[in-house]
Amino acid sequence: MKSTLFACLICVAPALALTAAAQPTAAGAAKPAAKAAPQPKTTAVKTAKAKTAAPADVPEVVVLTPDEQRIAERVYTGRIPCELGASVQIEADTRSPGTFHVFGKGFQYHMRPVGTSTGVVRLEDQRAGAVWLQIANKSMLMNQKLGQRLADECMSEQQAAVTQAMKTAPAPSLFDTPPAGSR
Repeated sequence: MKSTLFACLICVAPALALTAAAQPTAAGAAKPAAKAAPQPKTTAVKTAKAKTAAPADVPEVVVLTPDEQRIAERVYTGRIPCELGASVQIEADTRSPGTFHVFGKGFQYHMRPVGTSTGVVRLEDQRAGAVWLQIANKSMLMNQKLGQRLADECMSEQQAAVTQAMKTAPAPSLFDTPPAGSR
């Protein structure tokens, strides 16, 4: 009986020693990890990181709703001059119809139309926090994450024509019209 018990202990003892060494104790867990031998980096790790970073750089294909498609039809494209000599280039994305590449000095965004209650043309890059707003007489590009305007007073040819028309034939003032019910 003693010899059987001794044989079992001899077989089990190395396995118990390995599991005890693999599990850190409370004192061992508090030791800094710097004492552990550094493991060499493998190319498989580098490849995996590169593969996860690549999709963020490539714009995704977006399927738009009919309302978003109608908004996309109203977006002015091309080089649009802005104040202080800046400009914004807006190009339609050929891979994802209805979305746009908006870029200029120091920025580049992939934007999609977003519906508004006021009818303003609004393009957004939600990941970057950028917003392009286009009204009848001007446009602006804002970065909501940074809390600043990247381009202001941007005017396409159509918007410049509206601005000129507003200057030459301004809307009548409320004080210029006779009150209702007066003679």
